[in-house]
Amino acid sequence: MTEDQIKQELEIINQAKNDKQVFGLLYEKYFTRIYYFIFRQTDDEDVAGDLCSQTFLNALNKISTYEFRGFPFSAWLYKIAANEVNKYYRKNKRSKIFSIEELKIKELAEQADIGWDEDLIKKLIEFMKDLPTEMVQVLELRFYEDRNFSEIAYILDITESGAKMRTYRALDQLRKRFNIKIKYHG
Repeated sequence: MTEDQIKQELEIINQAKNDKQVFGLLYEKYFTRIYYFIFRQTDDEDVAGDLCSQTFLNALNKISTYEFRGFPFSAWLYKIAANEVNKYYRKNKRSKIFSIEELKIKELAEQADIGWDEDLIKKLIEFMKDLPTEMVQVLELRFYEDRNFSEIAYILDITESGAKMRTYRALDQLRKRFNIKIKYHG
């Protein structure tokens, strides 16, 4: 976001603190991204819809406590959404699911400078399914959501170096598994 866009968004946020109807502008802007972020982790439209609604309800109820900390407002929403997804899995005692879109796998393959074909994409999808949840989360935020490391750290309540470490470890496993050179510049 540009400085002007951040300033405009902060004005809307400050207005929403006093007028809850203004929050609708933020809801409209971010609903789709937050919904798909949740959907990829649940692979269930109904659950994603419920958790997305809860995310925005929590954000609306806590908007008065929101403070700009150098991250876009969306990072705050992603943090709330990630907490809602984690709460859902803890409550239901289920294994976490990640729905991995083939298009995003192709983007990851391109980022890793891999020549891809359909067979390789299938192998990459299986590889991603075998990664620990915390690695998949950072890859999702980094490559699916285009978040920088400081935002990922904020969203997942880890250090920035932890976000980098998880990303590089996942990419290193990718490199070793497929015997490729990764030209990643984060």
